[in-house]
Amino acid sequence: MIEFRPLELKDNIVFQKYLSEYQFKTYEYSFLNLYLWRKYCNVQYAIVDDALIIKKNEGDAGTYFMQPIGFKDENLKDIISILLEIKKDNKDMLFLLGDIEETFLKKLLKIYGEKLIYTEDIKKFDYIYEAKKLINFTGEKLRKRKLQYNQFKNAYDFEIKDIHDKKVIEDCIYFSEKWFNTQENKDNQITFELEGIKDILTNLQFFNAIGMAVYINNNIAGFTIGEKVNKEMAVIHIEKGDITYKGIYAFINRIFAKKYLNDIVYINREEDVGIEGIRRAKLAYDPVKLEKKYLINIQ
Repeated sequence: MIEFRPLELKDNIVFQKYLSEYQFKTYEYSFLNLYLWRKYCNVQYAIVDDALIIKKNEGDAGTYFMQPIGFKDENLKDIISILLEIKKDNKDMLFLLGDIEETFLKKLLKIYGEKLIYTEDIKKFDYIYEAKKLINFTGEKLRKRKLQYNQFKNAYDFEIKDIHDKKVIEDCIYFSEKWFNTQENKDNQITFELEGIKDILTNLQFFNAIGMAVYINNNIAGFTIGEKVNKEMAVIHIEKGDITYKGIYAFINRIFAKKYLNDIVYINREEDVGIEGIRRAKLAYDPVKLEKKYLINIQ
């Protein structure tokens, strides 16, 4: 019987072994991301035939397995068979696999053909941007963001501080709580997000995290946390700003890319979770592509 265990901080060693060469095009498989949402998504993992298997719950999609990590091609069908047996005993598993990228989907199609049933998980498509465009605000589509950035830069006496400073960490926790308290709809997602952010900030040494905070007149006005998952792609996991400062998000976006991600080709700003306002905001930064993710069943 396969034993799945809840994700803990100490498991970063296990995940580092399997994800040391991050080859995914989406952000889902990052240890930082999985730990950030571990309670909201009930993230668990097990090792099956020397492959890392992650299990999580995503609301309407129910509980599913993510792509096996570190599998050998000759063992993949056996691993999938084991996961299918587990699914039979779990009625809340509407899908066998989720957060699946196109490369792995094609591999499964070669094995299972018409037995493979898949659907695009549109609200979870990742927004991918060219780092240089976000740094330089090149192109007509980014003209408004450039104006917002300049508006902020010219209006406020600001200072940038690195996220790893102890006082900055304390300020970011304070800011996160303050931001949470201003939200009218304190649903489960942002409640768990707040707890996850505080956990990440308190235990930064366990993560491959980079980040910064923006101060205006010595008061924190916003912060962001991301990571470089490989030589080509970085992911923005957390971004919070005080919108009473006009242009704060355009400023955070550009300065973080310029200061920390100038050697990266692509910046992944994650999904829009099906919320129209988030979709509009992400499209406004002119993504180069939306990286698809799929939900899968096997008959």
